[in-house]
Amino acid sequence: MVINNLLRSSLKSQLGSYAKNVAASTSFPERLHRIPLLARLYSTGASLQTEDSTANLKDGNGFKGHDMLAPFTAGWQSTDLHPLVIEKSEGSYVYDINGKKYLDALAGLWCTALGGNEPRLVAAATSQLKTLPFYHSFWNRTTKPSLDLAKELLEMFTASKMAKAFFTNSGSEANDTQVKLVWYYNNALGRPQKKKFIARHKSYHGSTLISASLSGLPALHQKFDLPAPFVLHTDCPHYWRYANPGETEEEFSTRLAANLEELILKEGPETIAAFIAEPVLGGGGVILPPATYFDKVQAVLKRYDILFIADEVICAFGRLGTTFGCDKYNIKPDLVSLAKALSSAYMPIGAVLVSTEVSEVIHSQIKKLGSFCHGFTYSGHPVSCAVALEALKIYKERNIVEQVNKIAPRFQDGLKAYSDSPIIGEIRGTGLLLAVDFSDNKSPNEPFPPEWGIGTYFGAQCEKHGMLIEAERDSIMMCPPLTISPEEIEQIISIYGKALKATEERVREPKSEQNST
Repeated sequence: MVINNLLRSSLKSQLGSYAKNVAASTSFPERLHRIPLLARLYSTGASLQTEDSTANLKDGNGFKGHDMLAPFTAGWQSTDLHPLVIEKSEGSYVYDINGKKYLDALAGLWCTALGGNEPRLVAAATSQLKTLPFYHSFWNRTTKPSLDLAKELLEMFTASKMAKAFFTNSGSEANDTQVKLVWYYNNALGRPQKKKFIARHKSYHGSTLISASLSGLPALHQKFDLPAPFVLHTDCPHYWRYANPGETEEEFSTRLAANLEELILKEGPETIAAFIAEPVLGGGGVILPPATYFDKVQAVLKRYDILFIADEVICAFGRLGTTFGCDKYNIKPDLVSLAKALSSAYMPIGAVLVSTEVSEVIHSQIKKLGSFCHGFTYSGHPVSCAVALEALKIYKERNIVEQVNKIAPRFQDGLKAYSDSPIIGEIRGTGLLLAVDFSDNKSPNEPFPPEWGIGTYFGAQCEKHGMLIEAERDSIMMCPPLTISPEEIEQIISIYGKALKATEERVREPKSEQNST
């Protein structure tokens, strides 16, 4: 009865009020008998589209049942709903095909750091397209933009000395490449057994076969026959959710480091090649490291000669208020993965940075074998590299790190002011990165019933009021452009408050019925 009331109320308010914004908004679909209820409510879609109305689509035709196999999208959404089709971007805003404007509080997919229409990036791409739209980097042939970008990145990263840069097309490919490089490195050192990788539960490192295996999110493994057997997972460092009663952050870190060491000893240190970690876990929930965590983890890795791979795909280029996440948490990595803000997502590009020690061993192996047989057609694509170079210039010239540090306190404090809400368990974040976990009685051990779809409903309310975020079953995440203005921060806080109020009201009825039974 609780769920039926929730659905009836949701359908009445959402379908009644928002049917005019078909491609801009989603409720629970009308034909519930056609698709299992839980498949819909457990999905992570957070929009308000209706199933059948096409009146407000620009050309009168919808896109329901379109031809794309849509990534990270519920099957019923692709077949039964019109997608939210984004047509234009402008600063911190995007517009759908009906002209509705949204504040993009997720910077696309955690990536458009410089907003949606930076003219210098467009000019850099246009100029390079006119001069040299493509050339490869195989067989000792390459392009000037790729050489310049490699040099710039090596100079820019100072947490530890990096000697070489390798270019990919995405963060997934970068982390895929990391595994091959580490295996190549250990083979060169005569350590063929040292091949296993340790990642963390709730981490996200990509969705290719290897990078999805590294990711600590079960949905990426389900029915894909993953993770690969050489990948192990250790504790997620989420203090609020996993700390023991009375345990301090430092004590929690000590316990997690001890668990990591126990896992290494159990598997055999001679079999463990590398540990991979995001400075702040991004897609897994914006999980910040507890006090002394990385100091303790790095001590364990050093003890057993295990490489540290820093996945900086989300954290790099100012997101946390430092140029790199490694700078913020005193991480001294052996290898680094970059993507997303590297080009502000205007062109696909990723990169791997390789330390002096590792690159020297790899180079010695290359000389023995005669060639380094790894790469992609688009490795160091000249247009992508030209755009990335211009993005790095903008970060420096506009002092984006300082800008983030000026604006982040209001972003964090303004949203954390809602912490007293009875449906919020924790609000956490740093820099321009933030997440909210919804829970009953503010306890990490008392989640709301997943079929209530609290996070999804909250995201739908944000969309209704003109803001896009990432919404999961019981959590939401924000990652706005680094160029966001103080006025736009206030808009985020205002829309967040409206969405929270609506979600509290949505929870009140089933909660009262639940308590009365």
